[in-house]
Amino acid sequence: MAFIDYYKILGVDKNATDADVKKAYRKLARKHHPDLNPNDKEAEQKFKEINEANEVLSHPENRKKYDQYGENWQHSEEFEKQRQQQQSRSRGGQQGGFGGFEGFSGGGDYSDFFESMFGGRSTGGRSRTSASKGGDFNAELHLDLKDVYTTQKRELTINGKNIRLTIPAGVENGQVIKISGMGGEGRNGGPKGDLYITFTIENKTKFKLDNHNLYSTVDLDLYSAILGGEITVDTFDGKVKLKVLPGTQNGTKAKLKGKGFPVYKKEDVFGDLYITYQIVLPTKLTEKEKELFEELAKLKATP
Repeated sequence: MAFIDYYKILGVDKNATDADVKKAYRKLARKHHPDLNPNDKEAEQKFKEINEANEVLSHPENRKKYDQYGENWQHSEEFEKQRQQQQSRSRGGQQGGFGGFEGFSGGGDYSDFFESMFGGRSTGGRSRTSASKGGDFNAELHLDLKDVYTTQKRELTINGKNIRLTIPAGVENGQVIKISGMGGEGRNGGPKGDLYITFTIENKTKFKLDNHNLYSTVDLDLYSAILGGEITVDTFDGKVKLKVLPGTQNGTKAKLKGKGFPVYKKEDVFGDLYITYQIVLPTKLTEKEKELFEELAKLKATP
């Protein structure tokens, strides 16, 4: 069985950091993604190899096993178990390579052992296979903040397969969702791998999001700030009327409870919306307005 060099597939060396592996994977996954290369079998195969390589090298334990056992890293525990049994039998007086194992003849090296164990035919004429889980796939989904304000359904094409996905409201930037059984095919009857989707959420709205709370700045004219009144402000899901108290100062904050962002997988639970007033001074005053302000200044100066 030919050795698969996952480092070569991703174009990184064995000393690459986790960040290097992630960066290389994202770059290649975008380049060879089936959506960007329709009906391109070569790109589809390359994309599968990239996902398989990332599945191994992006997980510390898997990478450690791969560095030690190569492409048969998923079966390292079985190998160690068989090796320990062989050593135990050798200590008991049996001689010769793997001669103490049923179905094997002596003189086999580790590669022969793997070949026999994972589907090759041993010299004794018996065939052994080991079921193993298929490789996991990784994908990225880019959305805007407004897209995850409500629960929605999306259809994605991953490795040529159409997947219907329900995206719960409140999913966060960098969050990873696992879809069981949508990864690579299992080996020798083993279960399919899983699909991991990483969400990248861009905020193109005028609201700042922080831990489910939303923040925005609202311009308030001088007259409303002094006299008070009612203004209309934008929330994430529409407009509401807000009462302004007389004598409101610049930088004053108002809290709208429950008008923030939804909490992931908690129905009808929302953060709050915090509005900061920014008082806007009038410009281009008329002569009459100037006179009135001058009168107010004189009144203020009168003891």
